[in-house]
Amino acid sequence: MKLVNVVVDGQEQCGIKIEEGICPIEKLIDPPSDENWTIERLIAHPVVLEQLNAALEKNAEKLKDAVISEQIVTYLPVVKSPGKLICIGKNYAEHAKETHDDIPESPIVFSKFSDSVAAHLDEVPLPTRSNQMDFEAELAIVIGKRGEDIPEDEALDYVFGYCNANDFSARDLQFKSDQWLLGKTGKKMAPLGPYLVTADSIADPQQLDIKLFVNGEQRQASNTQHMIFSCKYLIHYLSQHFVLQPGDVILTGTPEGVILGEPAEQRQWLKAGDEVKVEIEQLGTLINTMK
Repeated sequence: MKLVNVVVDGQEQCGIKIEEGICPIEKLIDPPSDENWTIERLIAHPVVLEQLNAALEKNAEKLKDAVISEQIVTYLPVVKSPGKLICIGKNYAEHAKETHDDIPESPIVFSKFSDSVAAHLDEVPLPTRSNQMDFEAELAIVIGKRGEDIPEDEALDYVFGYCNANDFSARDLQFKSDQWLLGKTGKKMAPLGPYLVTADSIADPQQLDIKLFVNGEQRQASNTQHMIFSCKYLIHYLSQHFVLQPGDVILTGTPEGVILGEPAEQRQWLKAGDEVKVEIEQLGTLINTMK
């Protein structure tokens, strides 16, 4: 199931992406209170997913009149305010090599602030104190239930869903110190979307093609099978150090092909007007334009 947070006619809505467009969840099942459904509320009430699947099958024909065209919606981040936005550095061997770093022996963990999230089709402002803006296509994991000290073989049971992410990075700010935070967590530097695909729709998160394009030119192309630390290992590892909560988001690292990996004299950093697309198999295409 592909879930989406959108605004239609000034009203926030949560919907399911189907072939014809977006079906508002309120057309399928009433919310538990006067508030509208959001993806966050679905994460808090996972039993609703089974009800939604049943309602979709039962009302497939009737719903065609309720479908909203994607052309008239404004997208919101698939998780609007994650409690934790956890990032993994250098999780593909070829990416570590292109930046002249050693292959990490354990996950490199850093974070972005939760208010850095952005949506599909958002304009991403270039940081005023940086002129070295880079891209990083990444698979994001959205946690579905609380967990600590999670066994690796049970880790994927804690996943609510997966989505595309772009770990935008201001490289000159990132390397001002040994801590990467300053160059990682600026305004809208963590787009998530366009859809959140529920875990039951993804047979194996380690078998997904991942690509990135700038102005139509392919810059990154890999597969999640090349991660050094798998999704289930990352969940297991992180849960040994802090509690994972529903709605937490894990960005699992980027493959080779970033601007930083090019020879210094050939680097052309992102500029205003550049369109950046992240494509991940089964998850759709996340598009953002630099501003």
